[in-house]
Amino acid sequence: MAKFCKTRIMKERILFNLTLALEAIIDNKIRSFLTAFGIVFGVASVIAMLAIGTGAKQSILERMKLIGTNNIVIEKVLPEEEDLKDDSGKKTRAPYSPGLHINDFRNIEKVLSPYISLAYPEIEMSKRAVRNGVSREIKLIGTNNDYFKVGSLDLMEGSFFAKIQEDKGSPVCVIGHDIATKFFSGESALNKRIKCGNVWFTVVGVLEKTASSSTDLEDLGLRDRNQDVYIPLQTVLLRFGNRAKIDQATLMRREEEQQFPNYHQLDQLIIQVNNSKDLKAVAKVAAAIIKRRHHQVVDFEIEIPELLLQEQEKTQETFNLVLSAIAGISLLVGGIGIMNIMLASILERIKEIGIRRSLGATRFDIITQFLFESVFISLLGGLVGIILGFVIAGVIGSYSDIPTIVSLWSILLSFGVSFFVGIVFGLFPARKAAIQDPIKALRLD
Repeated sequence: MAKFCKTRIMKERILFNLTLALEAIIDNKIRSFLTAFGIVFGVASVIAMLAIGTGAKQSILERMKLIGTNNIVIEKVLPEEEDLKDDSGKKTRAPYSPGLHINDFRNIEKVLSPYISLAYPEIEMSKRAVRNGVSREIKLIGTNNDYFKVGSLDLMEGSFFAKIQEDKGSPVCVIGHDIATKFFSGESALNKRIKCGNVWFTVVGVLEKTASSSTDLEDLGLRDRNQDVYIPLQTVLLRFGNRAKIDQATLMRREEEQQFPNYHQLDQLIIQVNNSKDLKAVAKVAAAIIKRRHHQVVDFEIEIPELLLQEQEKTQETFNLVLSAIAGISLLVGGIGIMNIMLASILERIKEIGIRRSLGATRFDIITQFLFESVFISLLGGLVGIILGFVIAGVIGSYSDIPTIVSLWSILLSFGVSFFVGIVFGLFPARKAAIQDPIKALRLD
């Protein structure tokens, strides 16, 4: 019973001290708000910086989804004019290479099959698509079914290419969502025909709409897949020409070096590796295979997008760390401001402390009163700072290309930091108030 009474009395004393702290803050609204100003901007900075960091990380993850994971991109390279000159500046004979070819793709698949899960060749062409009076420029992509798997592209209706259609180069196509909307508005596109260039294609599948920002696509050098038409690679080679076939005229142009046409059969190869640890090793072997077929001519380049994005993520994390440190300094300055104002407040209220002590208040009561004041001021600044942080993050996201995402974790962190700052920087003034001699305090005018 005695223990219960002591607990009840303690709760009442703490509640009374809490009430006194709130009354002191309300009586000095302007001073309390100005005291919290440093915390406001510190917390707002933390919220905004973490929003930028979270948004950047989310953007990087979305970019990884766009290009697929564990991919190696092998692209064709055409010699520059300077590459066809010797040390004296005179034109020299162009080194012979068969260019990026389907045989490169087959050799890589054969040699590296234990290490790769998916792979596809790609030819890209600009063509005009026409149907029922509707016309627009489109990208015609020659590839295989692994393209859709690597890109995580799903069908809205229909199917992908059948094996026989790929082998025979049949005039069939899978179209992006926007193409279906543009040319087949209000009707199903399946088994209907669309003309691309001079060839009529039968639509066998329509892709689901992919959500992607134009900024991300531009930064990564990717197309908007919603606006593309996909056909089997063999169809491109049979019906739109094979750049690897060198006729007499092309050979003469290359010999005379008056122009250097695109001799690459393929525009690029994409290899998806089973294990990200093997990315660099597989890329090195793939480069050696292609160089051997190209007679040691390096007319291609290899990129590993995931590694590039990981480097970008590390850079972003370092940048966020620096910004967070700056925000942390703002919180530190805000905390010092609270401590200074609380110390000044003690000198102003020295008689109040003396009266409370003379009426039976203990040192614990004085400490809790002033500590509550410090924490309340800090939490007030934290609350206003969170609101301001939301506003700053929204403005940054609206008027710049920087993505911002305010997470629950950042809010809880900011609020927790505010509470911690209030306790740490309020403890010293509270203790200083508690050790005042009540007799001397009452004698001071």
